[in-house]
Amino acid sequence: MTQRHSIIIPKTAAYYTIGSLSTAKTIWIVLHGYGYLAENFIKKFESIIHLESCVVAPEALSRFYLKGFNGKIGATWMTKHQREDEIKDYVNYLDSLYQVILAENQNCCTKINIVGFSQGGAVACRWFTQKKPSCTNLILWASVLPEDTILDLKNSSTMVTFVYGNNDEFLTTDRINQFKATLETATTKYKTIEFAGNHDIPETVLRTESNRNNWL
Repeated sequence: MTQRHSIIIPKTAAYYTIGSLSTAKTIWIVLHGYGYLAENFIKKFESIIHLESCVVAPEALSRFYLKGFNGKIGATWMTKHQREDEIKDYVNYLDSLYQVILAENQNCCTKINIVGFSQGGAVACRWFTQKKPSCTNLILWASVLPEDTILDLKNSSTMVTFVYGNNDEFLTTDRINQFKATLETATTKYKTIEFAGNHDIPETVLRTESNRNNWL
């Protein structure tokens, strides 16, 4: 009879930054969606960087060829195969990186924004609910709460913001309304932002909402 076994091993995890992590007064931790590489995804945030901010983009632990057996490569946080192990691995990875970020930053009152885009939003939710990293804003962009995660933020100071495009091909009206209802019962500090667009982070929307919501 075949039996499955597992061991925990060291693994190299990559992350990319823009700006000075040690002196930043605002730190963005941005989690990419399915098929992105962090070094490409982080470029979406270049327009909001200023002298006192830093963007940190962790890359998912599994990579693959986007088409066929060569060419462009993407990364994914998890698949349905042995998903519990992959969730545990990336939650621990992100929490370890978070501790590195806190240790390197020299400011005592740093604003921390966690942004999860698409698949990265589910990742952010699981990390946030399991490890409870302290952050000012939890921004779920084109992503809703995964079914296996319970969000309870009634005693939290974190502001949760749900951002989505009105033509997002991956978010149905039912999923959007269901998530809004979840936020209504899960926290007193939340808002939803709808923009004209699809499953993306448009530069103009990011800049506008960053200024409007004091994310910078």
